[in-house]
Amino acid sequence: MNRNEFLAALGISSASVILTTCLGCSKSSGGISPSDPPRNIDFTLDLTASANAALLTNGGYLTSNGVIVAKTSAGAYIAVQQSCTHESYPLNYQASSHQFYCNNHGATFSEDGSLSNGPASRSLTVYKTQLTGTSLRIYA
Repeated sequence: MNRNEFLAALGISSASVILTTCLGCSKSSGGISPSDPPRNIDFTLDLTASANAALLTNGGYLTSNGVIVAKTSAGAYIAVQQSCTHESYPLNYQASSHQFYCNNHGATFSEDGSLSNGPASRSLTVYKTQLTGTSLRIYA
């Protein structure tokens, strides 16, 4: 193999590796993007566990299984997807403003998951909650 053949083979190999990597990371590759909400959600939080203590206080929240679970100022439990629908950054719950907030680009969502301020263009996926004694079930 001469020098030109070697360089051509090296270039084709490098290009194929780069192309494969780029296609694998593309949001339009047909797979689930990080901003897609988790599916088949069904889990239970034990409110007596120290890891879930934030949910004992109005305005407290935690994240679990790709979901933000919060206790509103009024004492109701709510659950939405954890990531912003704009670019998949994690959301925070702001009880005093009754909203979910993305620190990255400033998108806001109401407690019912609806979009209140962009740059996101769609609402959050909302999950059902059911309190039975000290067990809080979150499910789709």
